[in-house]
Amino acid sequence: MRRIAVTVGALAAAVTLAFGTTGSAYAAEGVLVVGGVAYVDPSRCYDTDARPLTVDNHTDEVALVFSGPDCTGTLLELVAPGESTVSEFGTSVYVD
Repeated sequence: MRRIAVTVGALAAAVTLAFGTTGSAYAAEGVLVVGGVAYVDPSRCYDTDARPLTVDNHTDEVALVFSGPDCTGTLLELVAPGESTVSEFGTSVYVD
């Protein structure tokens, strides 16, 4: 039970940091690959119809994988800089 509470707390903190702060004047630096499409210095939400959703995060920011379009729905995964993931249920990815 404690592990679940810690995980939920970490996810809530990540969402708060991503969406709760004032807008940044800077984009993430690097390349974010979402569903095979590369975005240089990304800074927004990226939707994809690719299934399963693949995310390769070569930026300096954490990428957030969501279950719904336009970065809505459930936060499914956090993809740290330099990490990759395959998400069966992911639909969109946010990076700031």
